[in-house]
Amino acid sequence: MNFTLNEAMEVLERTPQSFKTLLSGLSVGWLQCNEGEGTWNAEEVIDHLIEAETTNWLPRLEMILQEGERRPFPPFDRFAHLNGKSEQQSMEEKLQHFQSIRTQNIVKLQALIPPGTNLEQTGLHPAFGKVKLRELLSTWVVHDLTHMAQITRVMAKRYSEDVGPWKEYLGILK
Repeated sequence: MNFTLNEAMEVLERTPQSFKTLLSGLSVGWLQCNEGEGTWNAEEVIDHLIEAETTNWLPRLEMILQEGERRPFPPFDRFAHLNGKSEQQSMEEKLQHFQSIRTQNIVKLQALIPPGTNLEQTGLHPAFGKVKLRELLSTWVVHDLTHMAQITRVMAKRYSEDVGPWKEYLGILK
């Protein structure tokens, strides 16, 4: 196993700034491109990250610590961000909101999981059954990395035909 809380925190703390650096000030063409029907653009991914930051990671972590396996986590609606409630915000406002809520969650996480906490404590996922605190935290990190890869892949594919024969050497376009 590779998980350590300190290393996980390194990624969780950097994710908002990474997105801010990548996406701030970009034109609408970059922010709203996607891979076709039923896929998400960069703005929708940031909305999804904000939703998960609010209703998924810490509430589930707290349930593991307080409830254990006595009751399952409430289901997480992975598509709740598509209801349009944040459409009036600019990308910069969304990125700032994500940064703010993530910073608050990191502070809470550090308070909830002091050094020496048993990361093998379990909770009850509505679909997977018994899950470990370590697995939840690992998933939070990999979730961030998944969406970083998704956004860069979608942006790269926007120029898929424009690169001409070099497409042969650009693995992200395959």
